[in-house]
Amino acid sequence: MNSIILMGIKHCGKSTQGKLLSAALNFDFFDIDDLITELNGKTPREIFTEKGEEAFMSAEEAACRTLSEKLTREKRNAVIATGGGICNNKNALDILHSLGKFVFLKTPEKTAADRIVREVVTLQDGSLTNMPAYIAKKNPHSINEVRTCFHEFFVQRVKIYTQLSDVTVEMSNAPKNVNTKQILDALNLKAKA
Repeated sequence: MNSIILMGIKHCGKSTQGKLLSAALNFDFFDIDDLITELNGKTPREIFTEKGEEAFMSAEEAACRTLSEKLTREKRNAVIATGGGICNNKNALDILHSLGKFVFLKTPEKTAADRIVREVVTLQDGSLTNMPAYIAKKNPHSINEVRTCFHEFFVQRVKIYTQLSDVTVEMSNAPKNVNTKQILDALNLKAKA
């Protein structure tokens, strides 16, 4: 199979680039987080918060298996956007890797941090909410603390994604179609006319 599996830190552009790549290659597009929600009636964040990491990883693995079975049965390739934490889910990774190549969309730390900080909400009591779970569990009290928590996480994740990926593409601060072309070039693929 020649599917393209996009991985990277939250807000690196996996869903956006996935849709653009699927249109360029005439492949179907799937987002694992959307599939988890569809299969469970709860978002990945809700599953993680309510039932814990193990339940979330099990739901992620089941979503990957469901998608793999569908693509294999229909003999189709796809562009697949993964959740940011899939790098810690070996079973899910093994399922997806049988479908194609892992592509790490490597975004600059400042870009990713800015996107995360943009979503943080400061409540009336001064506490912060609407952060990824890995930051929230460190209970940051300011935006600077959010950035510090993110930095440690970013360094660890970049190392893991680099080891896992078949191809690494440096995402630039450029129009989306420029990054799409970079990904296609890195994979030696041409857009379908």
